[in-house]
Amino acid sequence: MTRPTAQSAPAPWQDPSLPSEERVDLLLAQMTLEEKAAQLRGLWVGADTSGEGVAPHQHDMEEPPSWEEAVAHGLGQLTRPFGTAPVAPAAGARSLARAQREIAAANRFGIPAQVHEECLTGFTAWTATVFPSPPAWGAAFDPDLVERMAAAIGERMRRVGVHQGLAPVLDVARDLRWGRVEETVSEDPYLVGTVGSAYVRGLQSAGIVATLKHFVGYAASRGGRNLAPVSMGPRELADTVLPPFEMALRHGGAASVMHAYNDNDGLPAAADAGLLTGLLREEWGFEGTVVADYFGIAFLETLHRVAGSPGEAAALALSAGVDVELPTLHCYGEPLLEEVRAGRVPEELVDRAVRRVLLQKCELGLLDEDWAPEPQEDDLSLDTGDQRALARRLAEESVVLLANDGVLPLADRGRIAVVGPNADTAEALMGCYSFPSHVGAQHPDVPLGLEMATLLEALHTELPGAELVHVPGCTVDGDDTSAIAEAVEAARGAEVCVAVVGDRAGLFGRGTSGEGCDVTDLRLPGVQQELVEAVAATGTPVVLVLLTGRPYALGALADRTAAVVQAFFPGQEGAPAVAGVLSGRVNPSGRLPLGVPGDPGGQPTTYLGPPLAGPGEVSSVDPTPLFPFGHGLSYTRFGWSDPVLDGAAVEPGAEPAEVGTDGEVTVGCTVRNEGAVAGTEVVQLYLSDPVARVTRPVRRLVGYARVDLEPRAGRRVEFTVHADLSAYTGPDGRRIVEPGDLELYLAASSADPGLRVPIRLRGPERTVDHSRHLLSRARVDGSADGSADAG
Repeated sequence: MTRPTAQSAPAPWQDPSLPSEERVDLLLAQMTLEEKAAQLRGLWVGADTSGEGVAPHQHDMEEPPSWEEAVAHGLGQLTRPFGTAPVAPAAGARSLARAQREIAAANRFGIPAQVHEECLTGFTAWTATVFPSPPAWGAAFDPDLVERMAAAIGERMRRVGVHQGLAPVLDVARDLRWGRVEETVSEDPYLVGTVGSAYVRGLQSAGIVATLKHFVGYAASRGGRNLAPVSMGPRELADTVLPPFEMALRHGGAASVMHAYNDNDGLPAAADAGLLTGLLREEWGFEGTVVADYFGIAFLETLHRVAGSPGEAAALALSAGVDVELPTLHCYGEPLLEEVRAGRVPEELVDRAVRRVLLQKCELGLLDEDWAPEPQEDDLSLDTGDQRALARRLAEESVVLLANDGVLPLADRGRIAVVGPNADTAEALMGCYSFPSHVGAQHPDVPLGLEMATLLEALHTELPGAELVHVPGCTVDGDDTSAIAEAVEAARGAEVCVAVVGDRAGLFGRGTSGEGCDVTDLRLPGVQQELVEAVAATGTPVVLVLLTGRPYALGALADRTAAVVQAFFPGQEGAPAVAGVLSGRVNPSGRLPLGVPGDPGGQPTTYLGPPLAGPGEVSSVDPTPLFPFGHGLSYTRFGWSDPVLDGAAVEPGAEPAEVGTDGEVTVGCTVRNEGAVAGTEVVQLYLSDPVARVTRPVRRLVGYARVDLEPRAGRRVEFTVHADLSAYTGPDGRRIVEPGDLELYLAASSADPGLRVPIRLRGPERTVDHSRHLLSRARVDGSADGSADAG
């Protein structure tokens, strides 16, 4: 059967008035095994097999069959037509439309492919706006803005014919040595889950399928090494790693999940039926598609060695619940067909996966009679003023002022030495999954295609009355110290020195941060620490600016410098955002989503540890962070007062208020701007469980809100917290809410004593599941929308 012509009646499965399930069942009943299997695989046209690629082991990829052979029975997905090589948006859209017409014409049912792209820091396409990296999203503590950013990204993707985005990353950072920390939102699961859910809502509001990555455990690898095994207990998995995915499915509505590369205690995620079917589908009720991380099914044979052939790898993955092989056909091609024909794989498993794929295509309109691949609009610009404005605002909100002895804001006069390898390069502002870093680096003759200032250029604009003297001093990761002396002379002759250091994003060792760019310790790359120490020794006040993908252990550098500013790959508008903070035009409001360690070898550690994870007499190693999770300064002062519980004042030393184990409480305080300039405070709510049946974090985040305040103004902030947020996995593996004393803290960081509100849970112990309350509700008095400033 073929897609009907204009003169013939549409097939029943093309009728959008029928339920999607009925349409898909009608179509599936007519398909051969070959046609069904074709819907379960992708095709990566134009991918390089030389090894200079954008996916692990891309050099092992087989040469694809001819186009005609590849699409003869249909095609499930087209892989990255815009994100494989530089292509102008309009030309790319026309080429994609031609390819889609050919795919539809080649199969009996006229089914086009679903098209996916990367989109973590913006649509990963040439000339597309580059947004800040995920740690910057976390630093902003502003889910609403992240949702707007994702909607803008998705809107442009949809215009050129893309259907699915491989984002967001919901891995909770566990070891800062891991190169992909720059893709994670935070070390805290609540922040990851709330911000990640917002990204999902935004992307899918534009008609783009969001894909949650990487399910599950990827960031907890041994030694912080990419693709390394994961030795994680079931409690860490349940209480720390899984909650962001639960949130993004339940509160974001994500329609796709990507399996992780790693194994968990010896069982690769791609072959884990208990994870991909038992937990994800049967327990959580997920009905979307599970897609493979690139080459992840083949890795069951080649890297994990739990399969002896591509066919065995296909059987394991399909049985576990992986619906689509990406990025290109291999295991789900002829090897899978042979397994089915030989009776080793039931055809029902193929039908199960195909039904999910076709349901998603149906929801995207790809099965409709009037489907057409041509873009509906002529304006296919991927970098607009509106998008850059969003990128600028998010970058400004994400800059974290870590320390300041009064040297900041900088005065617009005198001589300022600007040193460091990241001061005058745009690449220092972009993460690994931006197009210039991910793909553009392999095409050095192609222009950047974006309007993008370096920090040095932005400082010239921001401080026109000052004389800026620029000396790089060293490279990001080289060992040549010969130019440090020139930087020292520049610093010695200036009133202040701005030292701009950090990372260069890249892939598989071609950068200091990014996929496959893991490190053995957290010392600044190359000789950058020597550079900063040398300019600080001149006695000139030094402002240390970190443009990085991960926090670095600053050690004594924090004491030797007058101010420290952290920006996590702030994107295309990052330079004016950072320059604005340095000049005082922007009052910094970013807060650390990842603690800054004091010692370069003190990994892995996060703030989410029980008492024995902290300093003590039992060990000579002190893991206390130099700057804790949630920390950040402002150019104004904030005062916190008047803690309340359910409307009643909380007096020091008061007995805990009682609430049922199935109840909720509302806690709050007044925050006042005590300074002379407008500013934004980030109120954080932490929960502490002093006595539990298993060791628990000393504190963990359960709510937050951004509070904008004019000088001398105050606002009330309240959080409604359900007892479910105290739940944890007990000794027998059940997630429980148990009676007993809890402490809530309204605080400015994970280490801030803050305002303590004791409560006591009364009633029976409760067992809770994925349907439990996952979020607190925040309200900022005086805001137009009670949830607009809250997370």
